[in-house]
Amino acid sequence: MTDFSALSAVIGAGLTPTMTFLYQRLERLLDRGAASEPDPEIPAELTGTLTLPLQVDVGQLAARRQELEQLRSELSVYHRGSARIDLTDAPLLQALGRLRGNLEEIYGQRLTFVGEERQESGPFVRQHTDRVAGQQTGMHADEITGEASVIQEIGTVEQGGVNIGMRARRIGDPRPS
Repeated sequence: MTDFSALSAVIGAGLTPTMTFLYQRLERLLDRGAASEPDPEIPAELTGTLTLPLQVDVGQLAARRQELEQLRSELSVYHRGSARIDLTDAPLLQALGRLRGNLEEIYGQRLTFVGEERQESGPFVRQHTDRVAGQQTGMHADEITGEASVIQEIGTVEQGGVNIGMRARRIGDPRPS
């Protein structure tokens, strides 16, 4: 669970576009389900690079749907303008933190905003596997820009099994020669 309260002093006027970005992802997930999102409007306050289109982990969405419905209920008063978006509003900041945590797990990408002391926005994979008998790959892409990470907890890799954390042609921005 992520808390935005430490961020509030740094994000300042950027709280409104941050709230808008997160809430739009929430509504899209609840209204359109697993459909990918090719071109979300990315706020300037988001650091790093998101891998687009935003792809939905259907299992994560299903597991988190009830929490997402609750968050929509809590945050809708801010989205509609019935309540003021205020940096000192602890329930708002806590709800945004919970929403971000859920969105990160559903999209498999960190959502990091200016001023935060955490890895920049970008893809990640968390795998918990008891046994690998065939092949398992955490992340595979021809090119990944920005930070990407894989966390794997593997019990046993059977004889003939293969576990690959990340395979990429390039990770991060190309270095000048």
